[in-house]
Amino acid sequence: MANTLDGKRVAFLVAPEGVEQVELTEPWQAVEKAGGQPELVSTQEGSIQGFDHLDKADTFPVDRVVGDASPDDYDGLVLPGGVANPDFLRTVPEAVRFVGAFFSGQKPVAAICHAPWTLIEADVVRGRRLTSWPSLQTDLRNAGAEWVDEEVVVDSGLVTSRKPDDLPAFCAKVVEEIAEGKHRAQARSA
Repeated sequence: MANTLDGKRVAFLVAPEGVEQVELTEPWQAVEKAGGQPELVSTQEGSIQGFDHLDKADTFPVDRVVGDASPDDYDGLVLPGGVANPDFLRTVPEAVRFVGAFFSGQKPVAAICHAPWTLIEADVVRGRRLTSWPSLQTDLRNAGAEWVDEEVVVDSGLVTSRKPDDLPAFCAKVVEEIAEGKHRAQARSA
């Protein structure tokens, strides 16, 4: 896995509060370990607050505000979970457009736990096979996705997992899909 992501930049899109910290830090470390450059993108400057379930954990400095970030500058996107994080992101038009642009650009996207809520808002799950935290399965099915209860699911550059216990498999697939580059089938249909 070492150096498989040399020269690749990966955006981690996170709300100011409510991200499940381990779902941010473990994929971040996997990207770094593989030689990639992760960058924290959020909806405002400053720092974001991580959470260990419902308890406040560490803070992390924001590298770029989503309204000033261009998907063209990144080779992949990671969407960590937590309940509040994707629920907030899906209400921010710039964040939703940012996510959608990765699909239009055929770039790898990874989402874990509750993060597929943001994918639903970006209208990129129709006809796709994915997983999530179990409580999202009806939302995903209603948005046209095929929901499955599996540790990690890869569908043409879209990587999804259910929960923190799935992080080893999730992180491995994140690195693999970003290393592979663009996926033609990733582009969302008009």
